[in-house]
Amino acid sequence: MSSLLPAVMVPAFIPSPSQGVWHLGPLPIRAYALCILAGIFAGYWLGRRRWVARGGSAPVLADIMFWAIPFGLIGARIYHVITDAELYFGEGKHPIDALKIWHGGLGVWGAVGFGALGAWIACRRAKVPFLAVADAMAPGIALAQIFGRFGNYFNQELFGGPTTKPWGLEIATDHRPAGYADFATFHPTFLYEAVWNLGVVALILLVERRFKLGHGRAFFLYVAGYTAGRAWIEHMRIDTVNHFLGLRLNVWTAIILFVLGVVAFVISAKRYPGQEDISSGPAAGKPVEGEEPDTAEPSAEKADAEKATDETDADDSDDSAATTAKANDGSSD
Repeated sequence: MSSLLPAVMVPAFIPSPSQGVWHLGPLPIRAYALCILAGIFAGYWLGRRRWVARGGSAPVLADIMFWAIPFGLIGARIYHVITDAELYFGEGKHPIDALKIWHGGLGVWGAVGFGALGAWIACRRAKVPFLAVADAMAPGIALAQIFGRFGNYFNQELFGGPTTKPWGLEIATDHRPAGYADFATFHPTFLYEAVWNLGVVALILLVERRFKLGHGRAFFLYVAGYTAGRAWIEHMRIDTVNHFLGLRLNVWTAIILFVLGVVAFVISAKRYPGQEDISSGPAAGKPVEGEEPDTAEPSAEKADAEKATDETDADDSDDSAATTAKANDGSSD
């Protein structure tokens, strides 16, 4: 019976995509950009659900993200260009390539840092607690990174050393670094990080079921959880980067941020137990208690009422004048 079943060929590696760009006429559609956009929408979707569940206003969060997302994208590129400046500046290089974001090259540290700056500015303007927004968006940031890492898969970049494991990633010859031309399959570090980030999302959601993560603790847990995995995954990569004291620069960044994330989590837990109440006030899209509403532009109903009052006063004034005139006529007779 089994001999009649067709043979199923299972590849002994993960094949890379045959292409990462599709053209609609003169318009190129790049898989890398689609992955980044998908990550933004997925992260915002999860963050919005969490924000609304705590009593926050969805339009208020949308206004904050209107600042955070552009800041994050710009910051991600700035961080990459600064930390890998030798790719764009120097003899034989083309500085204009630093603007070609569609070729890849977004640093997560710049994205989170500048994105947080944009969100902080928007929160200050809207009088919304910044750390409450950071907590709501924390697992959404990790979720967005999962989608973004698949952009590296389509670009055949940021992979690890050679491996013969069944999950080894096939890399085309023209994408292999110098000295690795004779190796066909490599560690898919993009996949390792995507799976790790999925665990970070689950960690935050599960911890929140047991404890009240407020005042930045969900965000600090994301920072610590993500960097704990990023340190060893980054160490596996073989792309050319700057090193410091024998370690890749991003490994040091991960270690430092892990320590800061843990310290910030502990301090927040001791000083500010519980969660902020965002079900009232600006975070919920409501005016602050005790503040007078804006009366610069009176409503149509109020304007009509004032007009009617003016007309009544005018009629009363006319009646009073007529009565006075009649009385004066009677007294002269």
